[in-house]
Amino acid sequence: MTIWILGATGRTGREIATRVAARGGAPVLVGRNADRLRKTAADLGLDDVLVTDDLPGEIARRRPTVVVNTIGGYADTAVPIARACLPGGHYVDLANDLVAMPRLLALHDEAVAAGSTFVTGAGFGVLGVESVVAHLCADRPTPSHVRVDALPSVAIEGGPLGEALARSIVSGLTTGGLVFENGQLTKARLAADPREHALPDGQTAKSAGAPTGELLAAQLSSGAPSVVSTSGLMPTAPIVRVVLPAVGALLKIPAVRRFAVRRMAAIEGKPTPRPREHSWGHAIVTWSDGTTLEEWLRAGDAMEFTASAVAETAVRLARGEGQAGAYTPARALGAELAEAAGGTFLTSTWE
Repeated sequence: MTIWILGATGRTGREIATRVAARGGAPVLVGRNADRLRKTAADLGLDDVLVTDDLPGEIARRRPTVVVNTIGGYADTAVPIARACLPGGHYVDLANDLVAMPRLLALHDEAVAAGSTFVTGAGFGVLGVESVVAHLCADRPTPSHVRVDALPSVAIEGGPLGEALARSIVSGLTTGGLVFENGQLTKARLAADPREHALPDGQTAKSAGAPTGELLAAQLSSGAPSVVSTSGLMPTAPIVRVVLPAVGALLKIPAVRRFAVRRMAAIEGKPTPRPREHSWGHAIVTWSDGTTLEEWLRAGDAMEFTASAVAETAVRLARGEGQAGAYTPARALGAELAEAAGGTFLTSTWE
């Protein structure tokens, strides 16, 4: 079961490749820089690399079982790469924004007709909250309201931020705040509804409203007409929250956006340990009769969870375990995928 890892020389790609191999898959490291690919393969004890500037063309010709896209820019890269996997091949990415994810999910009928499975958002944020929502909503009627909070804790490697992450950050700022009301995406203030969470392990974490893939995944998993989502990556300081809408409006200017991505991508980060021992996915689900259920998903480093989640998803698809269509990860493979990636559901509480 050949599993291509696109962008394999980055931190995420390397971690995914290692975990795919550990699960019995056959990872192929794919990229444009031959020297970097070979060095990465040697460092990881792997053999197979593929150097190409034409990803869709090579995928269509060579027919890998699964393609894992870690190169970023998913609003532009996901659809052509996923379509190249048709018919019969499978696709996984780490998108977490409200532009790229709906575009990939819109390929559902094409994927069904071709016998392929496409999974978008296979990282900590999306899987970490949608698995909790799915867990809470199993065998229950459709809830009236869902709130989700993604609270990652990540150790930072030294080196530049990178274009993929920079583009993701800028995309979130330009999208503006969003919530689901009456089943429809509705504009809200960016970084609204700031919260300080008392975590189950006794620590605390802050979050604020963010237009991320967690919002869409929670709505799809629950069917709730009202959904709000916050992220621990959003600033909660009052002065920053005041200026964010203006910054987002400025970044909508194409030249400013390109400049911001270039400058942000080049920012050199210092190695930093993760701020908390655990990452947390959190959901509070309310039904029309007033019943409310709350649950947490506990994980370690969010990046390590992401790598494990993607590897587990790719290997399962390679084994033929996915159903044809386009999905978020828990909808494709079930809420227990989060446990297989290293997460632990904590006992829910009734309010």
